[in-house]
Amino acid sequence: MILKFLSIINFKNHENTSLKFDENINCIVGPNGVGKTNLLDSIHYLSFSKSYFNSIESFNIKEKENYFMIKGEFFNQEKQELDINCSYTNKKKVLKFNNKKYDKLSNHIGKIPLIIITPIDSNLINGSGEIRRKFIDKFLSQIDSSYLESLLFYNKTLNQRNALLKNSHNTNDYIDLLNTYDDSLAEFGTQIFNKRRDYISSIIKTVKKYYNIISNDREDIDVEYYSELQNNSFKNLLKENLQKDLVLQFTSSGIHRDDFIFKMKETNIKKTGSQGQQKSFLISLKLANFDLLYTKTNEKPILLLDDVFDKLDDNRVEQIMTILNSDNFGQIFITDTSFNRINSVMSTAKISCKYFLYNFNGTYHEKT
Repeated sequence: MILKFLSIINFKNHENTSLKFDENINCIVGPNGVGKTNLLDSIHYLSFSKSYFNSIESFNIKEKENYFMIKGEFFNQEKQELDINCSYTNKKKVLKFNNKKYDKLSNHIGKIPLIIITPIDSNLINGSGEIRRKFIDKFLSQIDSSYLESLLFYNKTLNQRNALLKNSHNTNDYIDLLNTYDDSLAEFGTQIFNKRRDYISSIIKTVKKYYNIISNDREDIDVEYYSELQNNSFKNLLKENLQKDLVLQFTSSGIHRDDFIFKMKETNIKKTGSQGQQKSFLISLKLANFDLLYTKTNEKPILLLDDVFDKLDDNRVEQIMTILNSDNFGQIFITDTSFNRINSVMSTAKISCKYFLYNFNGTYHEKT
C-alpha cells in the first residue's frame, strides 16, 4: 500500500498541510512541537478512522476551529487508486472510500493495512491488561472481519449482562434473559479466545527472530497468553461465578479479563528489561504483526515509525535499518528531531529517502 498524497486541514496543529510522498522511505524531521507525530497520526486516522493517541474527537480539532478534514490518495499493489476522505464537524464523523460514505465505520478496518510504532507503545509493557487486549483486538480486527464482529457482539452482550446484574430479580423471565446473555457470551467469547490463542502461536517465532536480530542474540524473550478459558469452558465460568457476579453487579470472568505477558529471561520484561531492551521487544512485536498482516492481506502495510531510534544504541539502530531495507517492507514514514542523526542512519544503511524538514514555525522544505 502506497500513500501518494495527503491533505490535512485543522487536524491538531496542522492548519492546512498538503504533502506528496515517496513510495519508499519518507523522513519527517524537525524540533518537538512542529507536528511530526500529528502528521503520522493523520495517516493512522485514514486507516482506522481514529487517532492513535486521542480517543476524544473534539481534541483532534485545531484550536479555535470547529472541524477537521483529512484526505489521502493511496495506491494498492494492483495500482488501483483508493481515495479516503475523513471529516469531523458538529460531533459527527463522516468517512468516505472512493467518494462512497460508510454506513458503519467498522467496515473500513482492514482497507488500508498499517502498522505504527511510537514511544507510547511502552504502555503495552507498563500499562494494564486492558491496554494489551485492545492492542491485540485492534490488530486482529485488521486481518479478520469476523473477529471484529465477534468482539462487537461480545462487548454489547457484556454490557447488557452487567446492566441486568445491577437489577436482579428472582423470576423466570430474569433467569431466561440471563441464560440468553450467557449463551451469547460463551459463543462469541470462545471464538475470540481461540483466535487470540492462535495469534500468539502464529507470531511468537517471528517476534523472537526480529528480537534476536536487533539484540544480536543477547536475550531470550517470549509472549504468554493468560486466559481463564485455558482451564475451563466459558459456560462453566459464568455458572460458577454467578453468585459472585450478582454481589459485584458485573461479570467477573471471561475473555475481557485476559492478559498477555511479555517476558525476557522467563521474567516479565517490565521488571527486568532496560528501556532499550523493552523498546527492542516492542519493535520486534510490531514487525511480527507487520509480517502477519502482509501475509493475510497480500498487501505490504504502510509502516509509521515515530521517534523510533531514541533510547537505542547504534548497533540496535543499525540492525533495525538492515531489517527495514529488505524487500519485505514497502512505504515507511520515520520522524526524528535531528537531521544529522537520521541522515547518518540512512547513509550508514545506504538507503535513500525523501526528507521533509520542518522549522520551528511549522513551515517545511523537501530534500532528497
